[in-house]
Amino acid sequence: MSTSVTTTCRDLSELTVAAQTACRLLFQECYKTGIVDIFITETYRSQARQNYLHEQGRTRLFDDEGNKLYKVTWTLLSNHTSRRAWDIAVAPPRDLYDKSTLSRVGAIAKKLGITWGGYWPAGQYDAPHFEIPTSWSMPKGYKLEGQVIVPSNSKLKVQLFVEDKPKEKDDDVMKFTNPTTENAVRDYIKQSVDKKLVDKS
Repeated sequence: MSTSVTTTCRDLSELTVAAQTACRLLFQECYKTGIVDIFITETYRSQARQNYLHEQGRTRLFDDEGNKLYKVTWTLLSNHTSRRAWDIAVAPPRDLYDKSTLSRVGAIAKKLGITWGGYWPAGQYDAPHFEIPTSWSMPKGYKLEGQVIVPSNSKLKVQLFVEDKPKEKDDDVMKFTNPTTENAVRDYIKQSVDKKLVDKS
């Protein structure tokens, strides 16, 4: 990994294990609701890079071509440097920071115990930003359901690969080729259970 302050790291493996899991869970839950056009734009930042970004629009006002620079971060103390934060964006044709999409992702993040910068007050508002506290753990009722593909560029889509469940053995399942026969057998079994001729189990 390059240590240049101008280089952006998009590598999920540079985050803590908990943050990697949280990010994958977020992308999985987004996938399940049909949000597949989001991607990672930054994960880990060195403190030197955070300082460099903080200078933008403050002490560093123009780029090398003379274009005016605007503020991109409000703090020197970012959880990007502690490997617990990541930024995302939205793929074309939508706007890179499409408010509607980021708000939907933010609402999902909230359910997962992930902090969204879009809930922060004015002056700190940071819609592309997501992070976890040091105490984060997988919330009850959730799990990683397979291999989650977290895109790091706008050309890829979020994907979820789930292993096929083992097939039931043919001899374990009663099969019918005729729906009338199937319904007749079901009715017979139900009546037998009702009359306590056979055990319900």
